Amino acid sequence: MIQVGLVHSLNSTHGKVAASCISMALFDFYDAHPHSRTRLSLHIRDPKDDVVDAASAVLDWMENEEVHAILGPEWSSQAKFVIDLGVKAQVPIISFSSTSPFLSPRQRRYFVRTAYDDSSQVGALAAVVQAYGWREIALVYEDTDYGNGLVPYLVDAFQEVDAQISYRSVIPASPEDVDIIKELNKLLMIQTRVFLVHMTAVIGSRFYVLASEAGMMNEEIVWIVTDGLSSLLDPVSTKALDSMQGVLGVRPHVPPLEYRRDFVERWRKFYSERNPHDEIADLSLFALAFAGEMAWDPAKSKYLKPNMSRNNLDFSFIGISEMGPKLLDEILSIKFQGLSGEFRLPHGELQPIAFEIFNVVGHREETIGYWTLAQGLSPELNLSTKVRYRASANDLKPPTWPGNTLKPPKGWAMPMSGKKLKIGVPKKDGFREFFNIEWDPHTGVPSYSGFAHDMFLEVLEALPFAIPHQYVPYVDESRQSAGTCDDMLYKIKLQEFDAVIGDTTIIANRSSYVDFTLPYSESGVAMVVAIKDDERRNMWIFIKPLSWNLWLTTGLAFLSTGFVVWLLEHRTNEEFRGCRSQQIGLILWFSFSTLVFAHSKSYQNKRASFVIMIFFMSYTANLSSLLTVQRLTPKFMDMQDLIRNGYSIGYQEGCFVRELLVRELNFDESKLIPYRSLEEYHEALSKGSENGGVAAIFDELPYLRLLLAKYCNKYKIVGPTYKTGGLSFAFPLRSPLVSYISRAILKVTQDKAKMEAIEGRYFRGQSSCQEQDAAIFSDNLSLSVYSFGGLFIISGIVSVSSVLIYVVLFFQSNWPSSSAVHPGDRSLRSRFLETANNFFREHRLLGCLWKNGSKIDPTLRFRSVEASTNNVVGAIARRPNERERPLLMTHV
Repeated sequence: MIQVGLVHSLNSTHGKVAASCISMALFDFYDAHPHSRTRLSLHIRDPKDDVVDAASAVLDWMENEEVHAILGPEWSSQAKFVIDLGVKAQVPIISFSSTSPFLSPRQRRYFVRTAYDDSSQVGALAAVVQAYGWREIALVYEDTDYGNGLVPYLVDAFQEVDAQISYRSVIPASPEDVDIIKELNKLLMIQTRVFLVHMTAVIGSRFYVLASEAGMMNEEIVWIVTDGLSSLLDPVSTKALDSMQGVLGVRPHVPPLEYRRDFVERWRKFYSERNPHDEIADLSLFALAFAGEMAWDPAKSKYLKPNMSRNNLDFSFIGISEMGPKLLDEILSIKFQGLSGEFRLPHGELQPIAFEIFNVVGHREETIGYWTLAQGLSPELNLSTKVRYRASANDLKPPTWPGNTLKPPKGWAMPMSGKKLKIGVPKKDGFREFFNIEWDPHTGVPSYSGFAHDMFLEVLEALPFAIPHQYVPYVDESRQSAGTCDDMLYKIKLQEFDAVIGDTTIIANRSSYVDFTLPYSESGVAMVVAIKDDERRNMWIFIKPLSWNLWLTTGLAFLSTGFVVWLLEHRTNEEFRGCRSQQIGLILWFSFSTLVFAHSKSYQNKRASFVIMIFFMSYTANLSSLLTVQRLTPKFMDMQDLIRNGYSIGYQEGCFVRELLVRELNFDESKLIPYRSLEEYHEALSKGSENGGVAAIFDELPYLRLLLAKYCNKYKIVGPTYKTGGLSFAFPLRSPLVSYISRAILKVTQDKAKMEAIEGRYFRGQSSCQEQDAAIFSDNLSLSVYSFGGLFIISGIVSVSSVLIYVVLFFQSNWPSSSAVHPGDRSLRSRFLETANNFFREHRLLGCLWKNGSKIDPTLRFRSVEASTNNVVGAIARRPNERERPLLMTHV
């Protein structure tokens, strides 16, 4: 006779099911083995959920009955001490209900678990959470070894799928209804709406009835149950099952074997006969293996007793079972087809093949998918597939959620306490285009505006749910800024703010204590410097295209060009003929006149035109390029020049840019000057570093664009841009709001019309300067007369000198001799007047000839009025058109 002890509560549904299963298992075993040489003698004790009672029962059996194996106990807290006794006496402790991961057969040799370790299900639970994109979970569990044992495994599993347990609700081990109601009220006060319940059926059934009565089985809340409750859903009352509509759960997969169905039918009949007043409960997933037939040895059926006197306070008197080690080996090596499929105990415990994901609908649990370690989630079970990937909702059949809806809950909602989100906002003295706070002078009520404020309002409109909120200005008692942006963001970590909006930039060190949404505006740190404007005030700018040695070379090129033009033109072009002095003058005149214009229409030879145009176009193009590029040249191009020369640098007060300049760009901290507004930027840049201002301003691009928009003809962005994450909204670490806000930001920023409307309210001035680099000759930057003053002076001097020389030479060649002057008037004045009259008379006659198309010898010099007249008359006489002669004679 093999003595076996059963430590289990017999009054609970769980105990009644266990007792009926064991009785039927014994009957079936000996019915199948009628000639068995052994029989099991079952000793049953009910410890009334008490650890000491369970330990006392086991000690009594070991001392008086010399049991060879212990079945149970029911609870993990009881099993912990009983297992230590089994190890001491080398008696196998076979547990079919102690599932806590704290109890491991790997660590206790004589502990055998014929149930599944609770930690084996955490992968399936994490996959469900990942499939629906939930980021935060509230864990509800009972304060027992069973409940506490799963917590660390859940934390690790959720971290792998980028989720976390944000709240823990601990239910007492023996709770009253008021204890459960208190915890339910706490759950209503948090934002998380994904509740994972890890309880036994006794407490779990009461919990769900009270949750349903509290109105918490609605479409906003996700309920998930673990194996501890889901495997025992049927033993709970009908009322409890009705309150669990829409609940998701996981449980080990049991193949639908034919002989299992037969056993279930027989068991239902057996159970109802023994428990006529209880509801018919489905067969729980317990398997009991008895290896006594193979391990039985009558010679070793006793305990080896130690040779010492007994002491009730000393457990060293416990004997050692001789058959225990062999019985344990047989139990661990046994393998047969059980009710749940193949039964074997690798490493001393059952190993699940797969888990079912089910959904409570009505009075049944509908399987919506499966999970295996190799395959992950899938709507159908296929053990041959070994492909694991990121879980999604498509991997499960659509469940019915609480509230009888098919739409998956978002897993997050505003607390039902009426609490509003406290949103910190900055007070800025400048750059109010981004965020501005104005207090009404009479009521003291603040009003808010700015690009960041309007963006946040649009984002809230794009959310699928409302967020009650209130702004909390980050100011001191005098309504001035209470600190830097970093100080304001840190208030989120201190739980003084629930969020921060404004022109907040995403940078690495801030992300260690807050979470940022996707950026609503691009950003980056750059440098702005003043544009040089000295060249536009230089009247000798036209000399700049060529250096002095090039000017000398160009002069020689002018002469050679003139000679080539004369050589090509004098044979065919009458304008290039004459005496030697005229030819030389013509060469010089044509050479240097190409600096200003090209005489393309005067050339008979096209090659001469080409030679002249080449230099003329090259010079004018070079001069135009100089006047264009020079106007937009910044005063500083290299940041290292600013550091090397010790120039002062400006930045926005309270901004992270200061840390960037000191730690990463190695600027001298004493050379950094903070400013608060665009006007201060302008004043500092206008003065320059040598006059108490700054040589450059470092700031983020959105602010620098405002500066260029207001003073677009004076400053320019130069050098590299140091990337940042952009302007964003900040929330607590792992806040579920971040993902919703980020998706709403994408909707708003991709709406072009909406973005143009928001930007137009605050950045309308930027459009006038967006094409600053291309708009060279604007009204303020156009070239004036002064820009070419030097060229005009040279041209004037040359022109006046040429006229004076011409007049002097004319007077010299036409000065009347003494004989030609009237005898009575030989004074110098009379001679000058006579020569001047001849000068004007000659030019009038030449004008008449030009008008009538006549030609006159350009080499002829008129010595007197009469000679001039005769020359002109002779030219007229040679004209073939007789009708023009009277008119010309009249002029003569």
